[in-house]
Amino acid sequence: MQFPKENKMTAEEYFALTPEDNSERYELINGELVALAAPSFAHQSLLGQLFRKISDYIDSNKGQCVPVLSPFDVMLDDNNVVQPDISIICDRSKIDDKRCNGTPDWIIELTSSNRSNDFTRKLALYAENGVREYWIVDLSHKKVVVYYFDESDSPNIYTFDTPVPVGIYDEKMSICIKDLL
Repeated sequence: MQFPKENKMTAEEYFALTPEDNSERYELINGELVALAAPSFAHQSLLGQLFRKISDYIDSNKGQCVPVLSPFDVMLDDNNVVQPDISIICDRSKIDDKRCNGTPDWIIELTSSNRSNDFTRKLALYAENGVREYWIVDLSHKKVVVYYFDESDSPNIYTFDTPVPVGIYDEKMSICIKDLL
């Protein structure tokens, strides 16, 4: 699929051009298309374990939040449509059959070949759009960089063998990445 390279586009134009089946994955960041690389086995395996752990916690506590795996479009605004690895959306009215229309409460990205996007472009984008909590699971360096935007713009850094508290659940839940590997 060919996309215009010189001009920026809106979310409406993005949705009109991207395939329904998501066979080719893209995000729209600040009006520019960004191609997404296919994830590795380690990425997908950990992603599945994280999703299961979060889903089990929400179910066992009869929570209202919905965890969603990528590929699933999250339209933050007219110029930004992302596909976070995991989105936790507590306001179900933001979700329709095709996407989340608005900001999720908690986003988790596992680093891959587009590592710099997670640490720069997406970090700024998520902070600007009101994401409450953002985790970057850095597979290369075995660290989890966590931003609790309700509290601070400074990151908290955890190793894979340290339990990471979940801020949106008032730290009643924590996840130790090493236990999921």
